[in-house]
Amino acid sequence: MRFPTVGEIATTKVVTVTRESILSEVIDVMCHHGHRNIIVEDRNSFFLLGINDVLSAKMRVPNLDISIASLELAKIPTVYKNENILSTIEYLNCNLEHICALNEDGTLYGILTHTDITSSIDPDTLMNSFCLDDFLKLGKRVKWIRKETKTSVILQEMINNATDSVMIVEESKPIGIFTTKDVVKIIRKNLDVEAPISTYMSSPVDTLGKESSVKEALDFLAQKHYKRVVVVNDDGSLSGMITQKELISLAYSRWAMLTKEYQEELGKINESLIKKNAQIEHLASRDPLTNLYNRYKFSKLFELSHKAMVEREGVMSLVMVDVDFFKKINDTYGHGVGDMVLVGISELFLSLLREEDIVCRWGGEEFVILLPSANLKDALSLAEKLRGRIEMMEMQSVHRVTASFGVTQVRVDDDLKSAVDRADNALYGAKDAGRNCVVQN
Repeated sequence: MRFPTVGEIATTKVVTVTRESILSEVIDVMCHHGHRNIIVEDRNSFFLLGINDVLSAKMRVPNLDISIASLELAKIPTVYKNENILSTIEYLNCNLEHICALNEDGTLYGILTHTDITSSIDPDTLMNSFCLDDFLKLGKRVKWIRKETKTSVILQEMINNATDSVMIVEESKPIGIFTTKDVVKIIRKNLDVEAPISTYMSSPVDTLGKESSVKEALDFLAQKHYKRVVVVNDDGSLSGMITQKELISLAYSRWAMLTKEYQEELGKINESLIKKNAQIEHLASRDPLTNLYNRYKFSKLFELSHKAMVEREGVMSLVMVDVDFFKKINDTYGHGVGDMVLVGISELFLSLLREEDIVCRWGGEEFVILLPSANLKDALSLAEKLRGRIEMMEMQSVHRVTASFGVTQVRVDDDLKSAVDRADNALYGAKDAGRNCVVQN
């Protein structure tokens, strides 16, 4: 599930005029394209010329031969086309039903309307089980009018109340609807506004039953290209009206709620996978007996440390450690005691080494220690300290254990094998020298 970007759903075929255009000519453009509103460009700003603006101007200047610049028009909010559609939701609470989508350079890319948003909503995320009757707000957005009412009265009410539609009702049943689209025709053709509203209303009225679902209402709007749904009771009497804005709010609230639920569920799954991956990573990189790094992990860490040493022109040393006469310990006291010795030495290493030092069980009774930023002198000093502490350790059954050490400084042209080979040669030198000592190479 994803929310589209503004550019993905915006209408790009937009008719615009400039602030210098003459109003009478703009009305011709509106009629030619069948628009009840038109976009007015003024440098980097955009304004909306609506039918109410035309009505107000006609009361002052009957022939409408005036510049649009003389009108006070509503400024249209703007968003960039690559923004998420959720960034436009805050604008749906205002009376203006248009949002300008801009290119990165601030030029007009397209227009976003309630229709565009409605048609982009995924029906699978909507509440098919929720009925329109659950969301009706009776009498708040629709004016009920008798068919004998003069059109001029209705036009004045539309101006005063900034409404875009009225419902013509007879015996509680909708018999016609009068919208701003009908107003455009009256103005363009200069029709008689003293005629009854029934002369110009659209009839019959397409309606939906109050038990219809939100999905059915959205499909209805998309098919009919309407801005509102007229809702009736079972007997056909007017129950109310739901606008696109209300349906959008409802649909997006549900969509956002579902997304949050999915995110929470995915978050729990992700958290579980992270823990599982951490466990797998631990098992894949650690020696199961000593919990030290294994050869595979050590080789990766050596590569990273060596790269950092070269880039910083630093130093690094490597130490090989072998427990003396370990086979004899196993043969004499058993493998359980031998394991205890390895674990004890491993814990000693971890307690004495720095946080940045890397220690690995190389295999059997052998260990490798990587000492970032340590030169050969420092490495020899540390190795001697470790040797002495191992010799002083009190072990159950074995009592006294010793170890031999081979030390080398890592070179710029080294790989892991060449560095380990030098340290290993030094280690053999320590064994030849009688064990329980430190030798460098």
